[in-house]
Amino acid sequence: MRTASGMREHKLFPWKWQGHPIRVAFETLGTGQPVLLLPAFSTVSTREEMHPLAERLAARGFGCLLVDWPGFGDSTRGRLGYGPQLYREFLADFTAASVPSGAAVIAAGHAAAYALMLARDRPGVWSRAVLLAPTWLGPLPTAMGEHPGA
Repeated sequence: MRTASGMREHKLFPWKWQGHPIRVAFETLGTGQPVLLLPAFSTVSTREEMHPLAERLAARGFGCLLVDWPGFGDSTRGRLGYGPQLYREFLADFTAASVPSGAAVIAAGHAAAYALMLARDRPGVWSRAVLLAPTWLGPLPTAMGEHPGA
C-alpha cells in the first residue's frame, strides 16, 4: 500500500516465548533515520494508533517501524502468560533483530517503561527517546477536562 509518505510494508516477526511460536505483526514506513514507535497497552492497542505520527515522520525523512505487541492487533493471540517478562523479552529480541542501530524510540503509555528498561539493560540502544505517558488521572478524565479537587 502506498501512502502519502511512501510505501507501507507489512511484515511478521517470528518469535518464541517459552517454546510457543508467536508471529508479531509490524510494518515499516519511510526511509532515513530509524524510529521505533511503540503503542500503548490497552484493549484497542495496535500499531495503527501510531500511524498518523509515522506518516508525518516518514514525510520528514524518518524510517518508521510500527509494531503490534504480542497478543495485540494482528499479532498472534494465544493462551500464554502475558505479563511484564514476556514484553521485556519481546522488546529486547525484536530490537536486536529488527531495529537498526542508532534508532530513536517513541513509546506511549506503559510501553514507555519497557523502552526505559531496555535502555537500562542495553545502554545506547536508543539514540533518543520520546516517552508519552497518560496522566495519573487517566486519559478519559483528562481529555474531558475533569480535574477533581480543582
